[in-house]
Amino acid sequence: MTELQPDPILRVVPGPSDINANGHIFGGWVLSQMDIAAGIVASRRAKGPVATVAIERMEFLSPIHLRDLISVYAEVDRVGRTSMAIRIEVIASRNGGEEQVNVTNGLFTFVAIDEEARPRPIDQPPV
Repeated sequence: MTELQPDPILRVVPGPSDINANGHIFGGWVLSQMDIAAGIVASRRAKGPVATVAIERMEFLSPIHLRDLISVYAEVDRVGRTSMAIRIEVIASRNGGEEQVNVTNGLFTFVAIDEEARPRPIDQPPV
């Protein structure tokens, strides 16, 4: 179903407090999960701390339901001198895993930072 790495970076089940008035999961909750997973990938690639600087693209394709198991897949799309783009896909498993639904995807940009929260070259470890 996903074109990204075979193993999810993050798996989570939304709770009752994550539901909006329509009975679906809040878009902000999904965005947060995507940012966490992308941050893990970006930090590994940068070999140190990173910060989210932009969401280049994010599409909601299908709603997430309360009992869905959410798998967040992420991988490095491109790397610059101090920043990188991370491609993310979110898949919902429904009906005990019988149904897989692509619910959202996006492209987030991160910058590698030093201990003073200033950009640093990605191929150099933080000082």
